[in-house]
Amino acid sequence: MRYSRQTQLSNFGEAAQQKLRNAKVLVVGAGGLGVPVLQYLTGMGIGAMGVMDMDNISLTNLHRQVLYTEDEVGQSKVITAVNKLKELNNEVAFQLYNEAITPQNALAIVENYDVVVDATDNFSTRYLLNDACVILNKPLVYGAVQQYEGHVSVFNFNGGPTYRCLYPTLPAAGEIPDCNTAGVLGVVPGIVGCQQALQVVKVLTGVGQTLSGYLQIFDFLQDDQYKVKLKTKPENKQITTLQQSYEAPVCNTVSLLSVEELYNWYESGKVFDLIDVREPDEFEEEHLQGAVSVPLMQLKPDALIIQPNVPIVTFCEKGARSNKAAQMLQKQYLSATIYSVSGGMNYWQDEFGDEYLVHKVNN
Repeated sequence: MRYSRQTQLSNFGEAAQQKLRNAKVLVVGAGGLGVPVLQYLTGMGIGAMGVMDMDNISLTNLHRQVLYTEDEVGQSKVITAVNKLKELNNEVAFQLYNEAITPQNALAIVENYDVVVDATDNFSTRYLLNDACVILNKPLVYGAVQQYEGHVSVFNFNGGPTYRCLYPTLPAAGEIPDCNTAGVLGVVPGIVGCQQALQVVKVLTGVGQTLSGYLQIFDFLQDDQYKVKLKTKPENKQITTLQQSYEAPVCNTVSLLSVEELYNWYESGKVFDLIDVREPDEFEEEHLQGAVSVPLMQLKPDALIIQPNVPIVTFCEKGARSNKAAQMLQKQYLSATIYSVSGGMNYWQDEFGDEYLVHKVNN
């Protein structure tokens, strides 16, 4: 009875439903794209799903990641998501990965699944997933969103093109803004994530035509959509090993400061100005001692009071926004010493936990 409304479809039936039941799908990212993918694949009866995300829920997630609630801010995305998905369909077997995918664990994880869904929001992970899927010959269902636009495709399927056939090389850090800086309309990732879920079902069941060989582009502001035909480049199919690192190259001369170096500055009592360029709610939730909140979109020449001979350190969640902020400040204050902290809050908490952190006080 659970699946009767789809098994009664012509060209689908019990045979296609059994293919879904036998399938294993890895969804990397439990955010804006991952939430609708997970909800619909769970509801439709995928046999087993891996859910991978190391982030916690934040207030800025809620306008688009509608699986989560205000009371769950600060909690693990994968744990929260899977607990709710089990209530939707207890027939699905879930594997939780409360960690980032890396060159060290990617192959061991990806090889266990039939299809991989890229529901991430950064280029480094996209290239890593692509290369792992090429090596292991796994289909990769791709989605990306920004502002009012969405992209969907299927890579590495039935001899079709890979992600590198569309974008051959990793863009430099800060070259292309992410959702944190460019923004995204809340409903956009919901629509794109549903499209990704549809592509997964098509890949697994053989029903209909997939987007392999095409990039579907949605312009939601103008209610327009179109396909771009992609060409398979044989050299992109010849990947046999993962790179040691997929960190985005830095496209400027901004000096980088590691979290270990910043920690040593705190320990030694060094004087420095720490500019946190995250959004106000991120800053309020937790920030480093002595940090001043100046969101990147509000960073203007007169926003700071520069102290002579005192280094300026920019800081964000992962390092992209702080790098862009450092570039902007470097152009304005030519004589100042400016650093961007690599890895931002993610790396800091991985290395030092709550040390030198100020947390939000809940009344």
